[in-house]
Amino acid sequence: MKETIEILKKNDLLRVIDDELDIYLEIPHIAYIEVKKENSKALLFTNVVDKKSGKKFDIPVLMNVFCNERAVKLFIGDGDMIGKEIESLLKMKPPTTFSEKLSTFGKLFSLKNTIPKKIKGKGECQEIIKLGNDAKLSDLPILTTWEKDGGPFITMGQVYTTSLNGEMKNLGMYRLQVYDDNTLGMHWQIHKDSNHFFHEYKKAGKKMPVSIGIGGDPMYIWCGQAPLPIGVFELMLYGFVKNKPAQLVKSITNDIWIPKDNDFVIEGFVDTSKMKIEGPFGDHTGYYTLEEEYPFLEISAITHKKEPTYLATVVGKPPLEDKYMGHATERIFLPLLKTTAPDLIDYYMPENGVFHNLIIAKIKTLYPGHAQQMMHAFWGVGQMSFVKHAIFVGEDAPSLTDHQAICEYILNRVNIDEILISKGVVDALDHSSPKFAIGGKLGLDCTGDEVEESKIKVVEDDELLNKMQNICSDIKELKQYFINTKNPITVISVDKKINQKKLFESLNPLYENMKILVIVDAANQNDVENSYMLLWRVVNNIDSNRDIFIESNTICIDGTNKNILDNFDRRWPGDVDCTKEVIDSLKQRGILDISDEFIKKFQL
Repeated sequence: MKETIEILKKNDLLRVIDDELDIYLEIPHIAYIEVKKENSKALLFTNVVDKKSGKKFDIPVLMNVFCNERAVKLFIGDGDMIGKEIESLLKMKPPTTFSEKLSTFGKLFSLKNTIPKKIKGKGECQEIIKLGNDAKLSDLPILTTWEKDGGPFITMGQVYTTSLNGEMKNLGMYRLQVYDDNTLGMHWQIHKDSNHFFHEYKKAGKKMPVSIGIGGDPMYIWCGQAPLPIGVFELMLYGFVKNKPAQLVKSITNDIWIPKDNDFVIEGFVDTSKMKIEGPFGDHTGYYTLEEEYPFLEISAITHKKEPTYLATVVGKPPLEDKYMGHATERIFLPLLKTTAPDLIDYYMPENGVFHNLIIAKIKTLYPGHAQQMMHAFWGVGQMSFVKHAIFVGEDAPSLTDHQAICEYILNRVNIDEILISKGVVDALDHSSPKFAIGGKLGLDCTGDEVEESKIKVVEDDELLNKMQNICSDIKELKQYFINTKNPITVISVDKKINQKKLFESLNPLYENMKILVIVDAANQNDVENSYMLLWRVVNNIDSNRDIFIESNTICIDGTNKNILDNFDRRWPGDVDCTKEVIDSLKQRGILDISDEFIKKFQL
């Protein structure tokens, strides 16, 4: 971490904050706001306190280490270049000439660095060793991010586990709730490797060893969230990208091997016969995930460097630090995705689509139904199987990151006959599906030619709003987007009192004035002028089997919060919101300088 801090300083990517700040809400709120700025920086908090207990920490807290694209390139590298290296390995052919043999040998020789190297003796992460009752989580400046969180939790924990037979290793990133000084929750979801290992130990009636690293090389963090196939140890990716093997030392109280340069290591065992209620916690979806039972770690040791730095991040509404990590992941893993979907040219997962909620893919279409075939391929590939909404465009489409141009391209090709609505696995954090972890899938084929004129009569926003309100007074605001395309979008906000399908049906006389209707709640800070946050809200809130209505030539998307009006039986979670009193206090102390417009823009 000290080297990381120096790199950030050298590249003018670090803001040092010496003000006394609380691990409860204050530090996370500052980091949450900073990463939303255009030229955001990493933050180093040097005067960290726990005001509830009166404890002062001599451990600085570093946040937003992946603060922008430049930081990602500094700590990971150029995603496109790394992706090309992977692609060249995947396409490697038997050499025929001497020069080709040398080139092939060089590539294969470099792969030796993918295998982590086990080092004898202790690492820097074990300069200080605390065992048993001396190993206290309260000695670490673990943050409480949101007011309604179930407690403090570790946000940048590198969770190292191994299969029962020791043959498979895994590095994952999971939410880790602090219950007390010696107990830490393990929020590994049903599809995670660590959860698979857990069930092996449970079936055998054995405790499961776990070690958790914090800090060290930032690359460990990115590796921990990389969508590698089951059974591939994530630190092999570290070796491939860095061209040097990760160096590991054995934990003090279990047999897990961890990077020698971690700032902290928390060791222990999970009793597979016991569970605890975990949560609620604000999550990267921008909503609170509700309370559920999860395993927990009984801590046997905490080790650390003599002068450690505590690394953390913050989750909530986009944009966040995962925006920059996610974009690197897209570039690097494109060649691997092409092995399953060979006609894929490019793909893009907008951060305000919370990654797994929306993907746009550019493909080379070769025959009728090709896009639909690709949809099913995506929904059957590793972590891509959790994607809820997939839009496919042709190879003539503009850059996928040119938002204006790609939206116009898509809207000129939306064809009701080319919409695929299916059902499958969704992320465990998804709150909109009627059942846990299974819900609607939407595939949109926009690979063909532009559709015919929509034959609708576009009228001014005020006129259309007035017509709607004459039909239903629940409608409060209206904004039309992309009226120059074949499929204009009309967004309305409502004071929801009825099922929105009934509202859509009541608007039948106005179908001649709209092609795609999107409905959101007037509450929850929704602003029909804020397209960035509208996309975030809608893709979070819809299940395509329940919330898409098609009548005649008009499509309706119900992006409202669901309740008994929708026969929705699950508890709908609340938004992740900053605590106003904390924001006001930080502004008064001159630590935050943000406008009301900024607060409204990002629905803080």
